[in-house]
Amino acid sequence: MARVALKAKETKTISFDISAQLRTPEEMAAYLDAWLVESPDDAVGIARALGDIARAKGMTQVARDAGLSRESLYKALGENGNPSFATILKVVRALGVKFHAAPA
Repeated sequence: MARVALKAKETKTISFDISAQLRTPEEMAAYLDAWLVESPDDAVGIARALGDIARAKGMTQVARDAGLSRESLYKALGENGNPSFATILKVVRALGVKFHAAPA
């Protein structure tokens, strides 16, 4: 029986940035809503989702509309950020999305 040597293929990965997929206000709102529904206790994930939406809209403009510096916006919505609720409300307003309350 002959043996065949197989050359292992190299796996190549590419980075995926969700902000490139968030093109319309409806897509942005649906993305945030999915985080709020699926992971309502994940404050870091929800803040990151807001950051993804802010990158899709343009961080400089969102920071300006929220009355924040661009650097503080990146810091607040980054992986290790811990934004205050006041900051979250400013960002949400600047993004043009709304939170809605419903019975649990």
